[in-house]
Amino acid sequence: MQVVMAEATSAGEIERELSMLAAKHIDALLIFNDNLFVQLLNKISGEALKQRLPSIYGLEDYAAAGGLLSYGPNLVDNFRRAAVYVDRILRGAKAGDLPFEQPTRFYLTVNRATAKTLGIKIPEELSIRADKVFQ
Repeated sequence: MQVVMAEATSAGEIERELSMLAAKHIDALLIFNDNLFVQLLNKISGEALKQRLPSIYGLEDYAAAGGLLSYGPNLVDNFRRAAVYVDRILRGAKAGDLPFEQPTRFYLTVNRATAKTLGIKIPEELSIRADKVFQ
């Protein structure tokens, strides 16, 4: 496997970088969570689909917007855990004394419509394991 890196720091760079990746005939696109990218998730998902790049994201919203798959921490669960920490701190606990926690629940989303558009067959096992499947 060869990793091809692309960087975008503005909306204008996203289209250029995805076009460059498509020209290199990459097999898949992995988009990391980033504040800019979350703000532009419709543009990113749409452009990836336009360039026929199978795309995987860390947030369900990307799959809802046309991305192929998303797999990442369950954000609702993370926010609930954060609320417990806020409560502890407000009750007098020192933030530095609280244990570091990592996500324990992850969320898998599959977009079958995107898979069909890209000519990709989603294995039934993956659809069964998915927390949400967009048709």
